[in-house]
Amino acid sequence: MRTTPAVFAAVLALATTAAAQAPVRLAMAEDGPPPATHPQDPANTLYRQAREALNDEQWPRAARLFQQIRQRYPRSSYTPDALYWEAFARYRVNTTEELQYARGALEAQARDYPRAGTRRDGAELLARIRGELAQRGDSRAAERVASSAAQAAQCGDRGGDDDERLAALNALLQMDSERAMPLLRQVLARRDACSEKLRRQATFLVAQKAGDEAQSILLNVARTDPSPEVRGQAVFWLGQSGGDRAVDAIMEILRSSNDPEVQEKAIFALSQTNSPRAAGILRGYAENESAPANLREKAIFWLGQHNSPQNAEYLRTLFGRLRNDELKSKVLFSLSQMRGQGNERWILNVALDERQPVEVRKQALFWAGQSGVSLGEITALYDRIREPQLREQIIFVLSQRHESAALDKLIDIARRDPDRRMRQKALFWLGQSRDPRAARVLTEIIGS
Repeated sequence: MRTTPAVFAAVLALATTAAAQAPVRLAMAEDGPPPATHPQDPANTLYRQAREALNDEQWPRAARLFQQIRQRYPRSSYTPDALYWEAFARYRVNTTEELQYARGALEAQARDYPRAGTRRDGAELLARIRGELAQRGDSRAAERVASSAAQAAQCGDRGGDDDERLAALNALLQMDSERAMPLLRQVLARRDACSEKLRRQATFLVAQKAGDEAQSILLNVARTDPSPEVRGQAVFWLGQSGGDRAVDAIMEILRSSNDPEVQEKAIFALSQTNSPRAAGILRGYAENESAPANLREKAIFWLGQHNSPQNAEYLRTLFGRLRNDELKSKVLFSLSQMRGQGNERWILNVALDERQPVEVRKQALFWAGQSGVSLGEITALYDRIREPQLREQIIFVLSQRHESAALDKLIDIARRDPDRRMRQKALFWLGQSRDPRAARVLTEIIGS
């Protein structure tokens, strides 16, 4: 699959959205400890050393130095957050003993410094550490994970932090997925607006567990959740799960949903599977005249990102059946992204086809130039074609090519073309060129 800027942007947007579902962000840890800002504080030097060690990923040394801050200077302004950074450094060491020490530091922070700046991230990290310890046989940690996850699912509108709740549910999912799934179902059954973020992240957690149960939950979310964003995320993750059952579910959503955003995600999800059935569904949707044109464009676009003789042949055949010029243009673009399938010549023939609307032919000229049609053929077309709009388009196409011969042709048009309008167009694009020859020609023409 050849990645174009358009594809990169689309996939990047979806990937970023998916990454945002991760239940434990540890945002403070990602930024690192803030610089020392209390020069009069007796722990200032020690804090600077600890911060430097953490930033250099010297985890044992950083843990020891942050521990010294709270032990030697309990009244220091650095002490409340030093507990978090000590725990984070120990978490990165990741031995059972260090995790136990980290748990103790975070429990001390929660008890003694509930207003610490790192308290929110501390609660999330504590849930993660308890989950790690539970998987290593720590019964105390397992008990806390189970009770915290149950409370997270039942919290209702009684307040609390969604990230902390999801951290608890995630810890239980890692420890005992059979116990976690019913709680995640409970979260996803909520319909209040204030739980939307929680449901969105719970959808991510469900998607991490493969199997029929996870697919059933995702399908129910995609069908019934009141939030378009949550429904869209469920469709996205269904597409990542693969299998015929997922394809069937996405197809049903595409056909039955009235939400354009969800339908668009369904089209994308189908495009990301390797199922021949999914490709067939996309092809059927692309030629469905009762479907919205903008969604048919999406189907055509994603078909074009899978370079195969079958897709190329299908799109060329589809072009001849389409009556919508915008859809025709999308087919031309999609075919231009497939190299080695004979598409360059086919697109050029569309440009020469007088039965096609001028705008479609202009698009064909542009994509022919972008897809690798030889410069000699393009320059020959300028002398062959008589329609002014198409000749202007060829001038533009020449301006987008970097070969020396393309500039030569623009110079020739600017100097000798009998049509004043064509000379002006060529001069305009010469003015956009950084080639010294273009500047000399412009100077020569202005002075003549």
